[in-house]
Amino acid sequence: MYTEGSMAKVGFISLGCAKNLVDSEVMMGLLAESGFEITSAQREADVIVVNTCGFIDRAKEESVDAILEMAREKERGKCRRLIVAGCLVERYRDQILKEIPEVDAVVGVNEIPEILKVCAGEAMAPAFERRELYLYSDLDPRLRTTPSHSAYVKIAEGCDHPCTFCVIPKMRGRFRSRSIESVVSEARRLAEQGVREVNLVAQDSTMFGWDRGDRKGLAQLLSQLNGVDGLEWIRFLYAYPNKIYDELLVTIAESEKVCKYMDVPLQHASREILRRMKRGGNRSALSRLIARIRTYIPDVTIRTTMIVGFPGETEEDFRDLLEFVEEARFDRLGAFTYSDEEDAESFRLEGRVPKEVKVQRKQRLMELQSRISQEKNRELIGRVAPVLIEGPSRETDLLWEGRLQGQAPEIDGVVYLNDGVSADTRPGDFGRVSITEAHPHDLVGALVS
Repeated sequence: MYTEGSMAKVGFISLGCAKNLVDSEVMMGLLAESGFEITSAQREADVIVVNTCGFIDRAKEESVDAILEMAREKERGKCRRLIVAGCLVERYRDQILKEIPEVDAVVGVNEIPEILKVCAGEAMAPAFERRELYLYSDLDPRLRTTPSHSAYVKIAEGCDHPCTFCVIPKMRGRFRSRSIESVVSEARRLAEQGVREVNLVAQDSTMFGWDRGDRKGLAQLLSQLNGVDGLEWIRFLYAYPNKIYDELLVTIAESEKVCKYMDVPLQHASREILRRMKRGGNRSALSRLIARIRTYIPDVTIRTTMIVGFPGETEEDFRDLLEFVEEARFDRLGAFTYSDEEDAESFRLEGRVPKEVKVQRKQRLMELQSRISQEKNRELIGRVAPVLIEGPSRETDLLWEGRLQGQAPEIDGVVYLNDGVSADTRPGDFGRVSITEAHPHDLVGALVS
């Protein structure tokens, strides 16, 4: 059995979204504060923690593959305890423990503080008594894994929306948000540590403060963060379409540090499919929303996400979606084929779309969006814009790369810098880039003085 002071080495594998990454960083922070050593080399770890995603089939498969790979590592390496954490635990706690005997314990999303016990070997029992829904604060330690100049800040947890395709409310619980004071305090500390870009994440950021009786909470939070010394860019991710209010748009437009960027997952445009999803609305209402955003924020970058192949989706429904995307001309668009989740309400709907049709529809949608993205990126050629310099490119040693305000980390493209980088250029610097080439996903440019 390890004790808190034994300096056992713990290795982490974090899968899924940025919200999950924050959970991993908090767990690592708790462990490091208690005397454990965090290692990035799994073969050197006494304990391995796999923080899983359980949202859709592809994510579940990736999580299971990672668990099985670490189980093999446990058999042949130094590791003596294998812990599974995160969303997959909330959906398949018993199955994980029964079917993968190499797993010593599991930690659900609302059991994060228990990571200390299971890594110390104290909690051999597989489950804990259900505690209050967990939400970290500025007082909790974090061991960040993102570049030193950029950080994610989770401002809320859970979700209250009834979307029939989604199991997140069942996994993460009801929506609850942090206080403005807690988020601003964390942002100040991050800025003091050299962070210049914060990305606020939640399942629905636009509902920030609603559970506290403040329906303008996100606008107020952005205004206060705009005054934090040291921060340069503030971006928030995911805006629920019918929760976007005018005061929020005004705040984004008028706040110097708030990126003119909105990620609004719309999921579809057909009235019937949106009804079956329990999203509400229709194509004309969504078109008015996009127009309203662009009226308030003329230089805004809009990203969205769509689901194709939802139960009951006809070819007419899909054409409606294609026509809407052609009309809206989103800067960025991601697409998923519908994933049948047995504990989602949509599992009981009739009208399954064959897999080959779903795949073909996704391909048609992404081909359309690729053309639109290429055209919109070409409009940037010749422009000079602020750029956050990330460092040497992950694709080639010959180039550096950076991001514009309209390029969120990990999910969007980058600007490849093929000129202007000097010996004094450092990751985390802000500069100005002249765009010289445009591709559907990425841009090419030169740093200018």
